Amino acid sequence: MAGSTAGRRWRWAWGALLAMSAAAGCDGGGDDSGPAPTDLATSSAVSAPTGAPDLDAGEEVARGVDVPWGLAFLPGGDALVAERDTGRVLRIALGGGDPAQVYEVPGVTAGGEGGLLGLAVSPGFAEDNLVYAYFTAERDNRIVRFRLDGGQPEVIFDGIAKARNHNGGRIAFGPDGMLYVGTGDAGDTDRSQDPASPNGKILRLTPDGAPAPGNPTAGSPVYSLGHRNVQGLAWDTQGRLFATEFGQNDLDEVNRIEPGRNYGWPEVEGRGDTAGGRYTNPLVTWPVRDASPSGLAIANGTAYVAALRGERLWSVPLDGDTAGEPSARLEGRHGRLRTVQVAPDGALWVTTSNTDGRGDVRDGDDRILRFPAR
Repeated sequence: MAGSTAGRRWRWAWGALLAMSAAAGCDGGGDDSGPAPTDLATSSAVSAPTGAPDLDAGEEVARGVDVPWGLAFLPGGDALVAERDTGRVLRIALGGGDPAQVYEVPGVTAGGEGGLLGLAVSPGFAEDNLVYAYFTAERDNRIVRFRLDGGQPEVIFDGIAKARNHNGGRIAFGPDGMLYVGTGDAGDTDRSQDPASPNGKILRLTPDGAPAPGNPTAGSPVYSLGHRNVQGLAWDTQGRLFATEFGQNDLDEVNRIEPGRNYGWPEVEGRGDTAGGRYTNPLVTWPVRDASPSGLAIANGTAYVAALRGERLWSVPLDGDTAGEPSARLEGRHGRLRTVQVAPDGALWVTTSNTDGRGDVRDGDDRILRFPAR
């Protein structure tokens, strides 16, 4: 593949555009005139219409994985897993077994919370064989795409500031076929409120890395702003987007994401003063000791949130734009939980994150767990 194309082409162009249009702001709603949604039952980002996962019937499908971070599924049901610190992409058969390396992303600079992070499989994978990855490079965080049959990756978006912490990193294709990207503030809280910065945002891009049509500000990749560190993205069967967010000292969040909304960071952590509607409060909050929410998946009207510091899987009933009382599942059973995804067969896959330097390493860590649909 060619080197950096759309990513570099848009890196400065949209920043200049946003600087000129800042007076219009990015916290008002936008008319999404983008492509029509795809079939929600078959979208790679939406859960399959099957029974709820059985969290009492888990099985280990892989072990000895080095800080598994990104997790995405191929059309046939096999899983791709990103190892944060090695830059390797592993393939795990639907039925489990030893992971096989299928690609190694060049240029990954691991350190702190950086490295090879999110993975997403192209909605047209059967034709294009493309996989997308978000990773920390020498100078920045960036998004590339590559083919599993080899070749150099193509940079489609770069210039996302990096730091030891708050690199964000989750990517997922939405039901509209666009690529959604969760970024962090990279330790500079001012970036989250700066419409000309890609940091502290949820971005919405075309598969080529350009700002998606119908975004709140034309020519800008920014879909929502005022985020501290987004590492979970998921849609319900109605196509509504939800995201997890790490708090600082007090409260972690699950947010219902709407285009152009401002989620308050650093002015608000958790629920607080909306400044006359300028900021949007979260649906759910937890004390940071109970969560540190990373991955997010939605199945059968329930959001599942993988908690690192909390060492549990939160189960949150969803009812449209509201949420019911969360309940803690798998508490303390597997240690730190990083990523959760719904497989094509409706099973829930969960990765542990005990070898990331912050957990208590157990025999066999890190693991990939599967909880079948009932």
